[in-house]
Amino acid sequence: MSALSGFAVIGVIVVAGWVAARWGRLPAGTESVAGKLAYTVLSPCLLFTSAAAADPGALLTEPLLVSAVAAILCFALHTVTTRGRDLGTRIVGALGAGYVNAAFIGIPIAMYVLDDTALVVPIFMLQLLVFMPVTVTLLEIATTGHTSWRTSLTVPLRSPLTVAVLLGIVVSVTGVRLPSVLTEPVAAMGDAAAPVVLVAFGMSLSGRRLLESGPDRVPVLAAVVLKAAVMPAIAFLLASVLRLNPAGTYAVTVLAALPAAQNVFLYAQAFGRGVVLARDTVFLSTLACMPALVTIAILHTLT
Repeated sequence: MSALSGFAVIGVIVVAGWVAARWGRLPAGTESVAGKLAYTVLSPCLLFTSAAAADPGALLTEPLLVSAVAAILCFALHTVTTRGRDLGTRIVGALGAGYVNAAFIGIPIAMYVLDDTALVVPIFMLQLLVFMPVTVTLLEIATTGHTSWRTSLTVPLRSPLTVAVLLGIVVSVTGVRLPSVLTEPVAAMGDAAAPVVLVAFGMSLSGRRLLESGPDRVPVLAAVVLKAAVMPAIAFLLASVLRLNPAGTYAVTVLAALPAAQNVFLYAQAFGRGVVLARDTVFLSTLACMPALVTIAILHTLT
């Protein structure tokens, strides 16, 4: 499937979700239920299947280095726009500029555009096993003045997505052959992850009010620009410096343009810091990612 065809598939499914939310007379909370279903059941099945079939050596490669450096640079750049704000808000704003939605948006993009869902596994592991504990630790320090290292280090293991990836890696490394009576239903549920996520995303686009006047407007816009334009540009330049092959360069550029992860909003809510900043950044970067990704695909086809 070509990249543009993949985006067309994604666009149709997202529009279907938006139409369903606006005129489908669905019960209240349908979007939330669909998201939770994808998070707790469908996406873990897909990530387990992808990780189990992936080459373990692919988890520590130059593309992952590119993704990590691009994210860290965007974290740092965004702090300029929140100078003078409290530490918790600065952390949340920085996350919005570089913490990508590798699960809910990354999986459909990897499936329909890059034709390989395993490409999001290394980024997903980097964020959940490195960025997440560091973030939780810093936010706890910013809000309470102290932290529990045990709590911070065990945060990733509370996510079904992380557990699914870790189990998949164990299967990949050990070479264990699981019975088809187990793998086939897991794979079938995984196949439903991307469509359900995209429908839920389309529902989320209905009836939102954003960018209200206040101190968060400039940081939100800065985070969106960093996420949708600067981060993929950095990834492309780093990939060129490291001389990745065209397919690898295209993949890291596309993945860098993914929107801010919904986890950023969850962290903001949990610690009571930068909630509006996180909400608007996640939503607007999600809107901005589609034209950014299509532009990257078009430029790729022209080179």
